[in-house]
Amino acid sequence: MDLQLEGKRALVLGASKGLGHAIAAALAAEGAEVVTVARSGSAGVGRLHITADLDDPAAAQTIIAAVEQADLAPDILVLNAGGPPMAPAAKATPADFAAVFPRMFNAQITLAQAFLPAMRATGFGRILAVASTSLVTPIPGLVLSNAVRAMLASWCKTLAAEVAADGVTVNLLLPGQIATDRLSSLHAGMAAAQGLDAQQVTARSIAAIPAGRLGRPDEFGDIAAFLASPRAGFITGSAIKVDGGQTATL
Repeated sequence: MDLQLEGKRALVLGASKGLGHAIAAALAAEGAEVVTVARSGSAGVGRLHITADLDDPAAAQTIIAAVEQADLAPDILVLNAGGPPMAPAAKATPADFAAVFPRMFNAQITLAQAFLPAMRATGFGRILAVASTSLVTPIPGLVLSNAVRAMLASWCKTLAAEVAADGVTVNLLLPGQIATDRLSSLHAGMAAAQGLDAQQVTARSIAAIPAGRLGRPDEFGDIAAFLASPRAGFITGSAIKVDGGQTATL
């Protein structure tokens, strides 16, 4: 299937590794002009890389200025940010939430609002937010991620209805257990808290996945590329699980 992404411009956040890198690579492979954003080294794909740390309140404006200077206003915006530290609900403080809001919510909606007018004017736009299956089933020990991602998801759902008639779709991808550095870090943290070996935690996690394995980043990237394409024009306001069947809901 031709995804018709040749010549489309994409801006991908958190693209130096993990799921963001997989999405950037998939879009580039389909012919999109990709601009990547990360707080450190280049993603190694795409036309332009912007170094910015979304924890910095000024990061969104830095990204907007760089995109405008390069005349690469995106048709496709992938909202993606590194996950916050583990924390239980009984102990997470307002200060803990305030620390993750800049990168997990504020920067993301600022960028979407900045690039939306051009998308609406041209009659084509794709906003894709990388969230988590915790939107459906909150993950124990990850209250910061559970709560803030839920807030972004509600914002995306509301926006989707506002812009659908203008040819702009807004969707969420909910990764389950995909083999990334982030997942390895979470398994290590769980192992330390439970007095187990990290490999034991990983094995136990895989046993709970009907597919019998962890997901691959490239599989996730391929799904994102489809949703970002003109082929997916009638899919909006949706949250799509990519979890090997693990989440026990439809």
